[in-house]
Amino acid sequence: MKKYLFILRKPAYSGSYVQETLDVILTTAAFDQTVCLMFLDDAVFHLKAGQTPPVQIKNTEAMFKVLELYGAETLYVEAESLSERGLSADDLFLPVHVITRQVVSQIAAQFDIIYAG
Repeated sequence: MKKYLFILRKPAYSGSYVQETLDVILTTAAFDQTVCLMFLDDAVFHLKAGQTPPVQIKNTEAMFKVLELYGAETLYVEAESLSERGLSADDLFLPVHVITRQVVSQIAAQFDIIYAG
């Protein structure tokens, strides 16, 4: 079994990028692969509680919540990305592992395949 790390950097509701990435994540996880996600930079906004998406854009909160059912339970969020955007782990709608910028590459090195979008 391969270990996959999906690194998200783009902000929430920035076009079809998120929806397409979530589709790839769920498909990968459905085949019993180890799947983890890492949220860096503006991607931390994907997990911010209480968001209302712009008109005609699908709310992705439900899709992020279903990740656990597919076995994609480990979500890493960079502490510096949170604090630079005025957020903390308490502002997020899912439990996360808050990591520092110093350990991002160490964590990434533990995976066989890295998808950085």
